[in-house]
Amino acid sequence: MIVNPGSSRLHAATVRIDDPGPLTDYIGPGDAAFLHGNEGFVAIGQVARFETDSMCAAEEWWAEFSGTIENESEMPGRFGTGPLAIGTFCFDPDNTRSTSLLIVPKTVIGRRGGQAWLTQIGFDRVSPEPPDRYEPPAAPGKLQFLPGSLSEQDWMANLRQVTDHIRAGEASKVVLARDVVAQADGPIDPRSTLRWLASAYGSCWNYLVDGFVGSTPEMLVRREEGLTCSRVLAGTIPRVEGVDDAQQAARLISSTKDLDEHRLAVMSVRQSLGEYLSGMHVPESPYVLTLPNVLHLATDICGISQPWLSTLALAQAAHPSAAVCGVSTDVARQLIRDLEHLDRGRFAGPVGWVDAQGDGEWAIALRCGQLDPADPTRMRLFAGVGVVERSDPWAELVETEAKMVPMKAALRGLD
Repeated sequence: MIVNPGSSRLHAATVRIDDPGPLTDYIGPGDAAFLHGNEGFVAIGQVARFETDSMCAAEEWWAEFSGTIENESEMPGRFGTGPLAIGTFCFDPDNTRSTSLLIVPKTVIGRRGGQAWLTQIGFDRVSPEPPDRYEPPAAPGKLQFLPGSLSEQDWMANLRQVTDHIRAGEASKVVLARDVVAQADGPIDPRSTLRWLASAYGSCWNYLVDGFVGSTPEMLVRREEGLTCSRVLAGTIPRVEGVDDAQQAARLISSTKDLDEHRLAVMSVRQSLGEYLSGMHVPESPYVLTLPNVLHLATDICGISQPWLSTLALAQAAHPSAAVCGVSTDVARQLIRDLEHLDRGRFAGPVGWVDAQGDGEWAIALRCGQLDPADPTRMRLFAGVGVVERSDPWAELVETEAKMVPMKAALRGLD
């Protein structure tokens, strides 16, 4: 769908601006954002919206659509400046009622490397002007968390079935997800959730697209002028009050179960991106990434991609990785369909953006919630764990609870 008031020719203008302050102040109802620390952008309004079940179709649509935009910029070639599309894609298009989408915003306010800019797109020549700020959204009132698609007991029983399939040699790893429902007295405004996440989890990629909001530490693929990187996370241990982080990190880095899980995830990304990247660098050992709620085993993979390969094409090649699906991919995906009893929707799918040069960032949508489009007092929260032969159902349930801490705290507005 393209929002077109008359003229058939789109124009974009990008100008440098003074530092705008907190970018989340400019997000209105229905707007979008992709933030990482003090950098990123907010996407205001819509010039076009493309709904699909295919990343390939989205890439083709964006290539054609962005080619119709007459672009004027004070910052030519800068990463993410000028016209861009922000979007979110479903984990498994064949097993969901949700849709994937790309949105081309009317206005973008961004900041990177100490430089701020504003882009506006319209059907007439535009003169960029900063939009108004918004007051902080109202709190949703009393909040409770209800069981999702399965009870905790049923979910652990399903996890035992998964381990039976793994022991039978059908798969090496399967990622099993669960959900809970946040129910509030009043409407939940995902802008409040994003504000809290951006403040508390600034080291993660914080996003809001179409009522889908979250804070993910995992980057599926990032491309800037050919340099392409992917951050792989697999293997997790909760942070525990009163226990030194170094002790928990030592437990994690020496855990055979977690190291096996991580090795499979790294191998899947290396294989899926290997034919697209030259000079690929894959570290021999992971490092420990520390977040406010958990510690992860992490590996950063980098290489050079050809200029005609957009970040959307690279994200399509890398998704789904073993970190969110399993090994082997086809068998794990089918076991998820059969045993998870959950419509993941956009959870664990790519979320991010692409610019007119094909550069961009596509993170894996983790630590997230989807606002119910039919009932704004309800939001469904998701978390998943990598199941291998040694997995213990209770320990994996505890891990999902640890991974839901950011969203639950953000909805409550906890300090």
